Amino acid sequence: MADIPVRRTLPTAAESLRGIAFMAGGFFFYATSDMLAKLLTQSMHPLQVAWTRQLGLLAFVLVLLVRHGLPILRSRHPGLQISRGITAVLTATSFIFALAYVPLADAVAVTFVAPFLVTALAALILRERIGPRRWIAVALGFVGTLVVIRPGAGVFHPAIFLVLVTATAFALRQILSRLLSGDEPLQTTIAYTGLTASLLLTIPLPFVWITPPDWQVVAIMAGTAVTAGLAELGIIRALDLAQAAVLAPVQYTLMIWGTVWGFLIFAQLPDLWTLTGAAIIMASGGYSFWREYRAGR
Repeated sequence: MADIPVRRTLPTAAESLRGIAFMAGGFFFYATSDMLAKLLTQSMHPLQVAWTRQLGLLAFVLVLLVRHGLPILRSRHPGLQISRGITAVLTATSFIFALAYVPLADAVAVTFVAPFLVTALAALILRERIGPRRWIAVALGFVGTLVVIRPGAGVFHPAIFLVLVTATAFALRQILSRLLSGDEPLQTTIAYTGLTASLLLTIPLPFVWITPPDWQVVAIMAGTAVTAGLAELGIIRALDLAQAAVLAPVQYTLMIWGTVWGFLIFAQLPDLWTLTGAAIIMASGGYSFWREYRAGR
């Protein structure tokens, strides 16, 4: 998952189309990285998998440091920057822990509640005014999430609640991004997030490290890191080209790729309840994005 900041200038139609293409590619790589991470949880600790995945963003940060030097680490809000890195760790670890037990498509569907949590937290923390229609969309989003999870129905794994932790941590990360927006360069925020997350995930690594048993696992580890890095690059490029409200609904393609990879690799297909809940979440999320786009125009 990637942050969706506000683009300050209006793009052309061609730029918007290119941005949508980059965004779609970025989420394809995210779904692929999720699939490879789920494979890795079968042979190594989830913390090691999260560390491996973080290597993709770390490589990008190192490129930024080579190109721009240490000045990109100068920050007026180091506490907020480090806090954002901590939320990135929570997002990655809770999701990968959940993937060890939860079907890929189900996990992806529940993460779609994140935009609604952003709306609620923006009202509580940022004191943003949220209209009644947006609150209705938030309520419907949670209803859709409950349809996917179906607590008390005896058909869900408790690990699905870790995905809710993922969505909450991601929403907090978005709020921190809004607090930093305008005061800090994007490169500084990316650098702090990548370095903080990599450092925190390295600390427990000696205690959970499992040496890859063969070259196939090494290849999957490399693929997990590379696809995560490509996903970040694709989404950052998309946000340079097009408006956030135009790009945001593209994240729902994750459900398509999650379903495809879940079937091809794990022989898992979402049931009717999961598809129904995901449809409710997507519809309410699409309405929220449309309202945001209308307000932006």
